[in-house]
Amino acid sequence: MGCYNRPRFQERRLPDLRDLTNSITLAKLPAESSPLSLPLAACKDTKTLQENEQLKAQVAELQKENGQLGNNLETMTAARDALTKENEALTAEIKARKTKHSGTKAASRKRRRR
Repeated sequence: MGCYNRPRFQERRLPDLRDLTNSITLAKLPAESSPLSLPLAACKDTKTLQENEQLKAQVAELQKENGQLGNNLETMTAARDALTKENEALTAEIKARKTKHSGTKAASRKRRRR
C-alpha cells in the first residue's frame, strides 16, 4: 500500500507587505474611529433632541385635549344630574296622578247590590 493517507505538507509563507499594512491599519483603527464617532454621536443626539421635542409637543397637545375632555365631563355630569332630578320629579308627578285616578276608578267600578 502506498502513502496516500499521509497529511500533506503545507508550505509556510512569510507575511508579505499587505498583511503587515492590514494589521497596522487595524491597530490604528480604534484611535482614528473616536474622532469619526463624534459626528455620529452628535447626529444621534440631534435625532434624540428632535424626537424629544416632538414628544413634548405631543404631550402638550394631549394635556390640552385632556383638559377639554375634563371640562366636557363636568358639563355632561351637570346635565345628567339635572335630567335625573327632572326625571324623578316627573316620575313622582305620574305616581301622584295615578293615585288620584285610581281612587275614582275603583269607586266607579263597584256595583251596588239591590
